[in-house]
Amino acid sequence: MSQSLSEMHQVWAWPGKGEPQSLRLEMRPRPVPAPGEVLVANRAVGLNPVDWKMIEWGHVAWSPGHVPGVDGVGVVVATGAGIRLPIGLRVAYHQSLACNGSFAEFTCIDGRSILPIPGGVENVVAAALPCPGLTAWQALRKVPRRITRDVLVTGAGGAVGFILAQLAVCNGWRVWVTAAPTHRGALLALGITDVFDYRDPEWKNKLSESLGPRRLYAIFDTVSGEHAQSLASMLSYNGHLVCIQDRIEENPVPAFTTAISLHEVALNSVYLNATDEDWREWRSAGAELFQMLEIGGLQLSPIETRSFDALPLALTELQSGAHKGKLVVVP
Repeated sequence: MSQSLSEMHQVWAWPGKGEPQSLRLEMRPRPVPAPGEVLVANRAVGLNPVDWKMIEWGHVAWSPGHVPGVDGVGVVVATGAGIRLPIGLRVAYHQSLACNGSFAEFTCIDGRSILPIPGGVENVVAAALPCPGLTAWQALRKVPRRITRDVLVTGAGGAVGFILAQLAVCNGWRVWVTAAPTHRGALLALGITDVFDYRDPEWKNKLSESLGPRRLYAIFDTVSGEHAQSLASMLSYNGHLVCIQDRIEENPVPAFTTAISLHEVALNSVYLNATDEDWREWRSAGAELFQMLEIGGLQLSPIETRSFDALPLALTELQSGAHKGKLVVVP
């Protein structure tokens, strides 16, 4: 995976709906940034569940030959009209699903979404942050901050849940989580109040016992819409149910009872609907997350690296659940 500014570059191309190992390695002309875009020479590519899901399901904006991949880290090597970022700037990005992505040597990125990387954060670590970090940030900002309230994060052993649980602790909440027992020690060390094994059929009762007379102010569910709905009865009056992996179409509790609020999380929607103010908040959130990472105020799931040539195999590994942390592809 050469990083020279050659006229041609390697990409992993999508042939149509299928498994990750159906991706084809191709040589293509190096892309040229349009007005408002930045050309990034990729140094590390973060893999996320959305990558294999889109490869399997397809996307309305995709046709055969599309280059998948939402997360990347690299250096700015060219800019389109209207962009003032310096050549050589080291940046991270989360790409729109509708555009050719990070599974390539070079990627054109909307300049509004670029996140400069602090000097103390290595490329591999930076590539593991954008999708899970910004998803956690978006989920958290759905809920008004009221300190000393109880909140639940399900699936806290995953990349999004692990970050979200830490941000919730920083919000001054008492944070309860579900995760596999192997994650218990690491999560408790981060200030989590308690960890419940999601495979234990009694975990909800155990959480209720621990809460005593209190109820949950917010639930952040990283599992599914169906799973989120099953937890709605645990919420307090005026509570918040944040569904990260799906969307809840109908309120799961009767009208005029606990009066809970439902929230969806859709990171990719920023590319369709964001105003300039929204983009400023996006960049500010990214900068804050990277600063926390640099000073040790935020930890990520364990990271393993794979070679660019092994990218489809790494996606298959992620899809199968064989790897529980983050996978990052490097040259």
